[in-house]
Amino acid sequence: MITFHGETARQQTTGRANSWLFPTFARNNQEEITLMRSRVVRLATALAAASALVAMTPSAAHAGAIGSAPVRTFEYNVGGVTMKIPTGCMFTHAVRGSGKKITYQNAGVDCAFVGALSSGFCNWRIDFTYADTNNKTYRTSRGRTHSECKIDPMRNNSPQRLSHYGKACAHLYVNGVRRVSQCHHITK
Repeated sequence: MITFHGETARQQTTGRANSWLFPTFARNNQEEITLMRSRVVRLATALAAASALVAMTPSAAHAGAIGSAPVRTFEYNVGGVTMKIPTGCMFTHAVRGSGKKITYQNAGVDCAFVGALSSGFCNWRIDFTYADTNNKTYRTSRGRTHSECKIDPMRNNSPQRLSHYGKACAHLYVNGVRRVSQCHHITK
C-alpha cells in the first residue's frame, strides 16, 4: 500500500484517518488538495469575520436617523418678482448621537426633475428645535437668513447636549414663512 503523510491509501479513501480534522473523501491527491484548500479558506474567512465583529463592537450605544419630507409647491415674492417652487424637492434631516447627546446634525434641500430647474429658495434659513416628550419646545437654534437664492440650501448644527428626551426637528423657512419640517424622536 502507498502511504501519504502517515496514512494508508485505504484510510484516505474511507475517510477514517484524522476525520475529526480533515476528513478525506477525495478520489485522488488533487481533489484532496482542493478540498483542503477550500476548508482552510472557509476557516480563515470565519475567523476574519469573527475578529471583525469583536473589533467593531462599540463600547457605548450610538444611534442615527435620516428622514426626508417633500417640499410642497408654493409661490412667494422677492422684490416684486413672484418666485415659484415646483414639485420635486425633498427636505432631509440627519441626526447622529447617543442618549441625550447629539454629535452631528444636518438639514438641507435636494431637488430633482422640475424642482432642479427652478430659481431656488431666496431669503431662506434653517432652524433646529428641540422639544420634550410633552411636545414643548425648550430650545431653538435659529439659522441665519440667507438673502441669496439657492437651489440646495443646507445647514450643519453644532453638537448638542439635550435637557430632555423628546424630539429634534429641522425647519426650512423661505421669506420668513415655515415651508417644511422634519423631526426625529430622541428616546432612551
